[in-house]
Amino acid sequence: MSFLIVSPGKDPQPWIEALKKQHPGLNIYVYPEDHDKEEVEFALVWNHPRGLFKNYPNLKVVASMGAGVDHITSDKELPEHITITKVVDDQLTEDMGDFVLGLVMNHIRRLSIYKEQKKEKSWDRTPYKRPQNVTVGIMGVGVLGSAVGEKLSKNGFNVLGWAKSEKDKKDMNTYCGEEGLEEFLSKSNILVCLLPLTPQTENILNGDLFEKLPKGAYVINVARGEHLVEHDLLEMIGSRHLSGAALDVFKEEPLPERHPFWENPDILITPHIASVTSAESVVPQIIENYEHMKEEELLKNVVERKKGY
Repeated sequence: MSFLIVSPGKDPQPWIEALKKQHPGLNIYVYPEDHDKEEVEFALVWNHPRGLFKNYPNLKVVASMGAGVDHITSDKELPEHITITKVVDDQLTEDMGDFVLGLVMNHIRRLSIYKEQKKEKSWDRTPYKRPQNVTVGIMGVGVLGSAVGEKLSKNGFNVLGWAKSEKDKKDMNTYCGEEGLEEFLSKSNILVCLLPLTPQTENILNGDLFEKLPKGAYVINVARGEHLVEHDLLEMIGSRHLSGAALDVFKEEPLPERHPFWENPDILITPHIASVTSAESVVPQIIENYEHMKEEELLKNVVERKKGY
């Protein structure tokens, strides 16, 4: 029985070291090194080549290195019997809450303006908003969205949540489905996207949706680049219906040098760093699932394929 790591473009060494520390006897292969495909029953992956796992006859589990699983579920050739798992990690959750709070505070206190004023040695004061006068709408209220909502609520913001199905959250009023979306958007001064990426949520951040936000609303995307229709965002900022955006994720990463986002002063760009997985932190749950697989016990953090998350 062997363990396979597949992570093109990502250094596997920290994962190997953390796995060996947690399970010294583990036999680990790293793709694309030569290995016996029939031995592999468990794979830890990030952005694996499409169709790779149809060649592994005894593979039982494909585990994501992070909270996102769209890089796995988008592989139409992944055999149906394989279980997909994701990472649920307190540190990742805390990091995301801190990051979104930082972006929201930066926006309402208009701190970016002073960075530009410094270049001109300008001493102008700009009006700002207070948390109690700002409503933040969070699209996607799973583990990460709920934690972000709790963090914002504790810091004085009015928080709303929206999800595909009904949710009961103590730190936010929630809306669900198409029938609740318009009211949710109409009240959101700042919109945060934390949705899972599925065929239903791809391109959901588009012109039609933006038009339903209050004039001057601000958009934060920390989910996936594929959620956003980039041209629509630029148009809405250009018309001043939106005051700007903070984007941590993009359809193409790294963001190409000629991309218009780079030149737009109202778009804050960060290089997908909202919450970065630590191998040391999440490997214990990976090994726990590996042991559960061997003992034919229920696995933790299993992804529902029909939902895509």
